[in-house]
Amino acid sequence: MIRRKRPVAGACALLAALTAGLAFPAGAAAGEPTGQDAPKVNLVLDVSGSMRAKDIDGQSRMAAAKQAFNEVLDATPEEVELGIRTLGANYPGDDRKEGCKDTAQLYPVGPLDRTEAKTAVATLVPTGWTPIGPALLKAADDLDGGDGSKRIVLISDGEDTCAPLDPCEVAREIAAKGIGLVIDTLGLVPNAKLSRQLSCIAEATGGTYTSVEHQDELTDRVNELVDRAAEPVVTPVATQGADSCDKAPVLKSGLYTDREEFGQQRWYRVELFSGQELRASVSVAADRAVRPDYGVLLRAVTVHDREIVRGEATGNGRTDVLSTGLRYPKPERDDDDSDKPAAEVVCLAVTNSFSADSGVKTTPGLPLELTVDVVDGPDGADDVASFGLGRGWWLLGALILTGFLAGLVWGWLSRWRLAVWRTN
Repeated sequence: MIRRKRPVAGACALLAALTAGLAFPAGAAAGEPTGQDAPKVNLVLDVSGSMRAKDIDGQSRMAAAKQAFNEVLDATPEEVELGIRTLGANYPGDDRKEGCKDTAQLYPVGPLDRTEAKTAVATLVPTGWTPIGPALLKAADDLDGGDGSKRIVLISDGEDTCAPLDPCEVAREIAAKGIGLVIDTLGLVPNAKLSRQLSCIAEATGGTYTSVEHQDELTDRVNELVDRAAEPVVTPVATQGADSCDKAPVLKSGLYTDREEFGQQRWYRVELFSGQELRASVSVAADRAVRPDYGVLLRAVTVHDREIVRGEATGNGRTDVLSTGLRYPKPERDDDDSDKPAAEVVCLAVTNSFSADSGVKTTPGLPLELTVDVVDGPDGADDVASFGLGRGWWLLGALILTGFLAGLVWGWLSRWRLAVWRTN
């Protein structure tokens, strides 16, 4: 049986797009897939002593993992650069300090030689500790460089044994780098504590967690994740908002990612020409335990600190992602305005009211995903700005006029029927 837990951070882009109803222009923009570099996958396998247990289809966990890896290596797409890293494969002793260093690259990330990779996998013997945190840090370094998709697939049968280096915190630190790296996790034991840890690792980077109990399930899932790496993806561009508008980065149309501390406000700038419309949306994910009752506010403000329009959303603890959006059309210039600047600088301010209990680590900040789209504005942009109803204003006017005429006709018919009744 396979149980999946959907990721939070990975849903941010979809939620942001749905919030504002955005459509990117055909030209290349920030956050669009470029396809310049080959997709990379790093398979991270737990080879600790517990992998000797024989509880997967009558064979050991290690044997099931080896068989799955051989089938995955045969099915790996040619365009995918694949590597294999181990944890707990080399140090058999009791020294915890040494055991927590036990992670090695079994097969380097690069063009796949299937025979060589299978030979390397065949040599593995369950040995030592379970240093998941250190292995993830090294696995991220293995994938450094390039703008293609990057994915780590972690397979483990036990919790990390190298605390206080919390693997969940490590995953958040990797996500905070803004390199677009996704970590998917697979648990070989239906254990509640292991499930929580692997789920947290996956959610921190927008990945998935899956619990598998059979060898064919493990093979199918790893194959699916490797194939997914070959699909075109949109990777948000890392940016860093400022604490004031005048210091904020200028953003073009595209998808951006940032980190925002609890209760913090981040500023960004967008240049808007007359006749254009700014569409912006933001999603903030609670990738750790937070108190209920929170909100996200997105404001468009002039450089003189006058608010133009805002979008806001609130939550009560039942959702881990909050999204909101706004639209601001800049009217066409009149001929008399030719001496005025053609572009207007619009400041976007993102504020959140998340809070955490004592003991919850507040750094790095919460994942923030910002979508910016500058398009040709609708006809009559000044009307849109005034009424806030977009093209729906004309529909509303038509409905009012239709209702008024229908009322007149109904009144005339009622009086005519009454006159006939009195005559008869």
